[in-house]
Amino acid sequence: MSKHSLSQRSLNTKESQIREASRYCHKFGAINLAQGLPDFPAPEALKEAARDAIAQDHNQYADTWGLEALRVAIAAKMQRDNGISVDPDAQVTVCCGATEGLNIALMSLVDPGDRVLIFEPFYENYIPNLATVGGIAEFVTLQPPQWQISREQLEPIFQKGLKVVIINTPANPTGKVWTRAELQIIADLCQQYDVYVITDEIYEYILYEGEHVCMLSIEGMSDRTIVVNGFSKTFCVTGWRLGYTIACPELTAAMRRIHDFLTICAPAPLQYAALAALNFGRDYYHQMAADYKRKRDLLYPALQQMGLNPVLPRGAYYIWTDCSILAADANAAAYRLAKEAKVAAVPGNCFTNPSQTEVTGLRFCFAKQDSTLEAAVAQMQQVQIT
Repeated sequence: MSKHSLSQRSLNTKESQIREASRYCHKFGAINLAQGLPDFPAPEALKEAARDAIAQDHNQYADTWGLEALRVAIAAKMQRDNGISVDPDAQVTVCCGATEGLNIALMSLVDPGDRVLIFEPFYENYIPNLATVGGIAEFVTLQPPQWQISREQLEPIFQKGLKVVIINTPANPTGKVWTRAELQIIADLCQQYDVYVITDEIYEYILYEGEHVCMLSIEGMSDRTIVVNGFSKTFCVTGWRLGYTIACPELTAAMRRIHDFLTICAPAPLQYAALAALNFGRDYYHQMAADYKRKRDLLYPALQQMGLNPVLPRGAYYIWTDCSILAADANAAAYRLAKEAKVAAVPGNCFTNPSQTEVTGLRFCFAKQDSTLEAAVAQMQQVQIT
């Protein structure tokens, strides 16, 4: 088959460096602090609910929009935790993970040649997601440790002509938690220049400092915002691929049409299990955040001691570091760490503008058992930094 027979979208979509890092774990027998893949079990009540749903034969197609009771529960969650009133019949769509949610959001808004603003460092998926719709990425590079934005920094890019801004809060890979003031800057510019926001909130409950603010709650943004969220991170079921979108009825109708012919529906029995998860009390969320904070505080000092200049995350479960002490290039540094310390991290190239030639960031995931993190710390401490 000729390479010229392939579509541009397939040629412009590169293999995931995150998944690649997990693969070379096997080569070196390394501890996987690369992929956001917890090595501890999901809540027993959640698994039991899934088993019950399968046993009760909820194994056929669900409503393509999502199980009605689950959409009602998601709407109740938005009112309870975000102070936002949404219509479960017209605004909530259950889909196959936040990944599909992001894709159907982009497919509903972006035509080939439309410009989409991404804040760097960004989640790896955003570039290939744009490739599938022919969108053009515009980058704004944020600086550690605060990763702050300003109107002066952003307005020239809005003036160029944008269709969409993608926001991730709390953010992967930096742990940035967007403040209400920062979201207000984005909201004001979006309303002035007729731009939409897709807000990726998959780490909403994994928060250590500050507050989680949903863009949908900002005045004037109810018709311009698509919220993408899911169950995988909060409930430790990354393999279930269960997510949802929330938007105004017009945007929701567009996403539902695409979702229907893309995946038809999210896994039916798992939707019943997700309904059970949404009935967990507040204590569950508080304990989960406390557990992740403990894990963060276990790994962070070790990375400091290695001279990696880690940035303390305010949310999510990753730590961003500067690996220049290990090697001049992030790929070389990640490879060295995996080979010498038997610990895998993700090279920062996949989180940055592809045109950048000098990237020295590494991302470490701490969604691991304490014993896993302790073993990784012990192994990294054996590396001779020269």
